Amino acid sequence: MTQADDRLKALFAQDEPPQRDPTFSMAVMEQVMRQRFREDVALLSGVSVIGGGAMWLVWPTLQPALVAISQGLAPALGAIALAFCAAMILGGRPTAALGLGS
Repeated sequence: MTQADDRLKALFAQDEPPQRDPTFSMAVMEQVMRQRFREDVALLSGVSVIGGGAMWLVWPTLQPALVAISQGLAPALGAIALAFCAAMILGGRPTAALGLGS
């Protein structure tokens, strides 16, 4: 090869994309997924604690009203609760199901 060919080869080598490392890419994606999992667990834990605390606070007031209306509405409320649970489970990530994510 001539000196001009060597210079052209070196010049074109600068425009080549960098080599991909599958091990590094997999490690990065694993860390991203672990972080998303931690965020999901933290969100669900927080919502559960807040919901439990709210129910504990309002239960003395809510319990007599629930007993009074539960005679006729129990099947309908059960179906609504089941539909809500199915929507939460099948809806994807918790933030998207709650309308908090994009």
